[in-house]
Amino acid sequence: MAIDYDKLLNWPFPEVVQTYTSRDSILYALGVGLNMDPLDEAQLRFTYEDAMQALPTMGVVLATPGFWVKDPDTGVDWVKVLHGEQGLRLHRPLPAEATVVATNKVTEIVDKGEGKGALLLQERVVVDQATGEALATLYSTTFARGDGGFGGPTEGARPVHALPEREPDTVCDLPTLPQAALIYRLSGDYNPLHADPKVAAGGGFKAPILHGLCTFGVAGHAILRSYCDYDPTRFKAMSLRFSSPVYPGETIRTEMWRDGEVVSFRSRVVERDVVVLNNGRAEVA
Repeated sequence: MAIDYDKLLNWPFPEVVQTYTSRDSILYALGVGLNMDPLDEAQLRFTYEDAMQALPTMGVVLATPGFWVKDPDTGVDWVKVLHGEQGLRLHRPLPAEATVVATNKVTEIVDKGEGKGALLLQERVVVDQATGEALATLYSTTFARGDGGFGGPTEGARPVHALPEREPDTVCDLPTLPQAALIYRLSGDYNPLHADPKVAAGGGFKAPILHGLCTFGVAGHAILRSYCDYDPTRFKAMSLRFSSPVYPGETIRTEMWRDGEVVSFRSRVVERDVVVLNNGRAEVA
C-alpha cells in the first residue's frame, strides 16, 4: 500500500498527556551519562532531588506519539524507517516534574523518487498543562526508505546546516556505559533493537545499539558543559542529523565551533573514528 499524501499529511494524532516526576528526570539524566563522576556537583543538580533541575534535551522524550507509522493505514513500510533528523527548541526551562500535553502533526512529506525513499517531517509542541505555557517544540524527520515514488512533492526537506571548515574551537569527550541503552530505554523507547542481542543481530548489528536520541542527549550534555556552564536556562535549541549508530560503552567526541550564540557541532565515536551525529546546530545564551 502506497503513501496517500493528503491522508498522511492530515494524520489524526490524538493529544498526548504525560505526567513525569523528578525520578523520571533523574533516570533520563543517568541514561545519557550524567555523573560518571559522582563528585561533580554541577552535574549532580540533574541527578539528585535536592534543588533538582531537568536536562534541556529531556524534551525529546516528553509526550511522544509513539511508533505511529506502524499503523497499516499510514501506508508506510515501517520496517524500513530510520530516524533521520531531530530538532529541539526550548521556550522555557523544563520543570523537573510536571504534567505535559503534546500535539503532533506531519508538516510535509517529500518524495525522493522510486527506490530512493520518502521523508516525513513532523512537529510536536509540548505544553505545561498547569500553566498552559509552551515548553518545547520538537522537529523530526523520518526517512521512509521503502516509500519513494508515491507521486508527492519532491521539495520541502529541511536545509542542512553546514559546519565551519576551521578546526573545532572546543572538543568534549564523554564516555557511555556498557549498559547505557538498558538505562535509557526506561525513558520510554522499548525497541528491542536496543536490548536484545538476537534482534540486533537480525538487524545486522554485532550488539544492541544505543538509541539515536540517547546520542543526541550526550551531544547536548557536551554543549551544556562546554558553553552553558551546566546552566539549563542558557540552552535554547539544538538540531542535528543522525549518520551512524553507537554501541554502548563507546566514547562520543563532540567537536564544536562557536559563532556568537550559534554552536555548530558534530559527534564521532573515538574508538572507531566514525561520525555518528552531523550538521549539528545549537543556540546558547
